[in-house]
Amino acid sequence: MLTLRGEIDHAVTNELTEALLASDGATRPRTVVDLSGVTFMDSGGINVLITAHQAMSDAQGWLRIAGAQASVLRVLELVGLDQVIGCHSTVEQALNA
Repeated sequence: MLTLRGEIDHAVTNELTEALLASDGATRPRTVVDLSGVTFMDSGGINVLITAHQAMSDAQGWLRIAGAQASVLRVLELVGLDQVIGCHSTVEQALNA
C-alpha cells in the first residue's frame, strides 16, 4: 500500500513514479494507492497512475485506488480512469476487491 498526501502534480511525478515502479523496471504486482490525503491531482499524477497500472497489469497484478476525496475522484471520473483502475471508498474495500 502507498499512502499519498497533499497535491499530486508535475512537481512530484518523479517521486511518485519511483514509489510505484522500481528503477530497474520491476514493479510490485499488487498495490493499493490511498488517496484520502490528496487534495489535488493534475495530469502528471494521472499519467503516473496509468503507467503503473499498465506495468502491474503486464506483471499479472493490479493497481487499485482507495479513499479519493470528491475533488480528486471527480478528476479520475472526468478522464475515465475510474473505468480502468478500480476506485474504492476505503483501503479495506480496495484490498478485498
